[in-house]
Amino acid sequence: MDSRTSEAPARLPLAAAARNGLKIVIVGGFGVGKTTLVRSVSEIRPLNTEEVMTQAGAGVDDTAGLTAKTTTTVAFDFGRISLNERTVLYLFGAPGQERFWFLWDRLFSGTLGAVVLVDTRRMADSWYAIDRLEHHRTPFVVAVNRFDDEEKYYSLEEIRQALNLPEDVPLIDCDARVRSSGKKVLITLVDHLYQLALARETTP
Repeated sequence: MDSRTSEAPARLPLAAAARNGLKIVIVGGFGVGKTTLVRSVSEIRPLNTEEVMTQAGAGVDDTAGLTAKTTTTVAFDFGRISLNERTVLYLFGAPGQERFWFLWDRLFSGTLGAVVLVDTRRMADSWYAIDRLEHHRTPFVVAVNRFDDEEKYYSLEEIRQALNLPEDVPLIDCDARVRSSGKKVLITLVDHLYQLALARETTP
């Protein structure tokens, strides 16, 4: 285990005072770190559907730049994190391969907001996630998962331009392996949702 990652408790009962359950979906390209993010922030042992990659996926899944990846999500990941005694986030990590994209529309049902994880080594993989969220009019934030073997460092402004992100879409750096970094991403999303709700209330 990475020394920077704190292991979540195996079991943590949901507080009796919890009243607000918010569904959050984490999307992005293949191998961008969605399973890792759910695993690092979840206060319960996360449900995951990772399977070992086999020769059957050769020529189907684009593994360029992902030589160390040996497993893949074939349905979705699920975790939970309590923001306070009353508000709980339910986290769903979507599969990244194109052949599983048909699951995304179902995962988006009832979703309050989403996190788009970006790998700058494969930035084009983020387009589909952003397109589907905009199609569903689902609010989202973009988190750049920085990898140790990036050949070139892209600034957040360069990434915003490359993804054609509007200025009102939050864009931040993160390390999906680190619990505190993952929590910062989720807090950024909740703050964004709160500001959007306030704006709707004040609009005539």
